[in-house]
Amino acid sequence: MLYPILKLFATVAIRISFRTIRVSVPERLNERGPLLLACNHPNSFLDSVLLNTLFKAPVWSLARGDVFKKPFHRRLLNRLRILPVYRTSEGVENLSENYKTFDDCLALFRKGQVVTIYSEGKCINEWHLRPLKKGTARLALKAWEEGIPLRVLPVGLNYSSFNRFGKNIFIQFGDIITYSSLGEHQSDGHRHQEFNRILREQLNRLVYEIPADDTALWKEKLAVRVHPLLRFILLLPGLAGWLINVPVFLYARHTAISRLKEPGHYDSVVMGILLLVYPLWLLLVTGILFLITKSWLSLLFIPAALAGARAWVLVKKQSKD
Repeated sequence: MLYPILKLFATVAIRISFRTIRVSVPERLNERGPLLLACNHPNSFLDSVLLNTLFKAPVWSLARGDVFKKPFHRRLLNRLRILPVYRTSEGVENLSENYKTFDDCLALFRKGQVVTIYSEGKCINEWHLRPLKKGTARLALKAWEEGIPLRVLPVGLNYSSFNRFGKNIFIQFGDIITYSSLGEHQSDGHRHQEFNRILREQLNRLVYEIPADDTALWKEKLAVRVHPLLRFILLLPGLAGWLINVPVFLYARHTAISRLKEPGHYDSVVMGILLLVYPLWLLLVTGILFLITKSWLSLLFIPAALAGARAWVLVKKQSKD
């Protein structure tokens, strides 16, 4: 029950807090497994939240292994359909755990499930495709060796900002990769190289390449025009929405900044805090209004707060930093 409940909350949160979500081939969101989503990784676990909310089928994700240290965290993350992947920086002694995760992925593929893997390995906030790690090729080839009809779907995630509320996201889907896409390559080494060549070639087309200081190219690729008349109509509702929601947002922002241990995770931490705290905030304020007014009309505060937040997202200035 935990996964569908959080998926519902996250879907509402994403639709309100993102100005625009553009998907290059919307039909891909109806894809079923066995399917491996091979993605770039610009924005920590917000990448997984997005894909989980947009795809119709449940999506399993692979995440950095150090967050699985405590048994409670491991059980919770597994219930959220998240599996661990360990890097050498998280302890060489843990690398053997990756074999178990790959076995778990193969079991999921046999059941027709969808799994996300981040082919760059590490999350960095930038508009740039980094070198691909070997894990995606190894997992795909292992599935094909065991006769699983796995399809690999390249996915490019492009955010207009990594620390601004009300951002745009452009999700670009590539062409399905199957075992037959590799051609007649006999050795494992050649098959791995050919897979990574095909995947990188596709992701290069899907991931926007924008230097951090090139504002003109950023505007061309990632800014979205909002009609001036619509902005004028929504200005007052947007300002009201800002006043209503700014306390809980400032709390999430302050908490995220104080808890960040490494760069690249600010966006995701803020979203995670809001997913937990914002429903409580709405209930608290609604309860206070009900005690004051003794009227069930106080329940209208919830849709008013959500609508106001959405209005503010549409009228606020777009920025990349």
